[in-house]
Amino acid sequence: MEGFSRINRSGVVFSRVDREDVRGPQQLKEHTLLYIRSGRAEVICDDRRTPLAAGDCVFLRKDHRLMLDAWAPEDGGTPFQSVALFFCRKFLHSYYRTLRPEDLPRDARRGREPVLKIPAGPELESLFLSLTPYLDAADSLTEETAWLKRLEGARCVLAADRNVYASLFDFAQPWKVDLLGFMEENYLYDLSVPELARYTGRSLSAFKRDFKKVSDLTPEKWVLHRRLQEAHRLLSAGGCRVADAMLESGFKDPAFFSRAYRRQYGYPPRETPPSAP
Repeated sequence: MEGFSRINRSGVVFSRVDREDVRGPQQLKEHTLLYIRSGRAEVICDDRRTPLAAGDCVFLRKDHRLMLDAWAPEDGGTPFQSVALFFCRKFLHSYYRTLRPEDLPRDARRGREPVLKIPAGPELESLFLSLTPYLDAADSLTEETAWLKRLEGARCVLAADRNVYASLFDFAQPWKVDLLGFMEENYLYDLSVPELARYTGRSLSAFKRDFKKVSDLTPEKWVLHRRLQEAHRLLSAGGCRVADAMLESGFKDPAFFSRAYRRQYGYPPRETPPSAP
């Protein structure tokens, strides 16, 4: 689209509108903090309109269908510019692991409003002021710096509304999540059983007890079995080297991978027959 640009640098997204108005649906898959640097915009969700001007900031909850209008300047004025911080699940897991149990408010409740306006404050203003130099030089924003800026943004949101804890950390106490659904999404990560228990909002004993209700395997054996299934799928499809299948399915030790694979399938990885067409 002429007059519109968008650059994503490791979860920090810079947008600019120069020549024409932009309107389009947004199906957010990740929680997002949106800051209007210049110009004006409007977020529309469920017939509710949230007008935004320069300096305004909103938290947009994931899994909501939104309409975002952004207006280009009139008479060649300052272009519309915005900065968005995306909070993906991997990022939130990492952030959550730095928190102490006493940092989590026990009375937090998931909010239902898809759009939450964040009040201006020194921390928020400082965060987006520090990102201003990257508006025209996004390529110079390193992955490490982008990660730190997203951490600052998440802290600003949590400081504005304690109930956002229940939205950002929906895998944490006291917000229990589906065990197998969580395991299926995260079996490739190197998470210990205590970490799995914590991320699903359970004590270690409760996690083990609940897991017995949904699987005949222990959590450790379930993860191993599921990783081997993924490796078998990759090798059966053809065109994938054994070393690549091993790494992509979460294994690091070739000897252990080969032994476990033979034990589960009766033949070594390199002899995996192709799947039927």
